[in-house]
Parts: sequence; structure tokens; C-alpha cells
Amino acid sequence: MPARDTTLARSSFLILLALSERPRHGLGIVEDVEAASGGDVKLGPGTLYGSLQKLAQDGLIRETAEAPDPDDHDPRRRYYRLTPKGERALKGEASRLRTLVDAAAKRRVLSDL
Repeated sequence: MPARDTTLARSSFLILLALSERPRHGLGIVEDVEAASGGDVKLGPGTLYGSLQKLAQDGLIRETAEAPDPDDHDPRRRYYRLTPKGERALKGEASRLRTLVDAAAKRRVLSDL
């Protein structure tokens, strides 16, 4: 889990968020990240696979043979899932972001909150 003063990169946070519900393959992650960010974040192959490699090295995700939908399984696809450490990191970062958004809302920086 990142240290208290360490934050996740936006793309890493969104990848972990995409994997929070079920294992996904690369294209599924890309589609989920784009949807979750309202189209603001579009991961290219270099960013996606570089981020996946770093997240795996940090112990936040791991490759899995478990396909979320056996009827749509393609053996050429690589599937990824959160580790317990990754789940803790995602929750910690979400909490950190909530604190910041709450502070901005209290100061009426955000008009829609």
C-alpha cells in the first residue's frame, strides 16, 4: 500500500478501480477507465501495459487465469485482478481524494456539491 504521503497516479488509480469489481483484460480495462473518467482518460497501449507492469511489481495487481466470463474467454488475453494490497491502496487513495473534495466543497470551490 502506498505510504500515507504517497499518491497513486490518476491512470493507476483508474486501473485499480476498473479491477475492483472483477478481473479484466487490457481492452476491458481501457474501456472501463474511459467510462469512469467521463472520457477524459484514454489509455494507450504504452501507458496501459507500463502501468500494469508497475502495479504488478508493486504487488497491487496480479495476472490471473480466471476469466470473468467463461463464454467470452480468449486464451490469448491476459487477465488481471486486484491483490489484497491493491484493494487497500485503492481504498486509501479513494479516501484521500474524498477528503480533498470535501475540503473543496466546504470552501464552495465546487458549485455542484
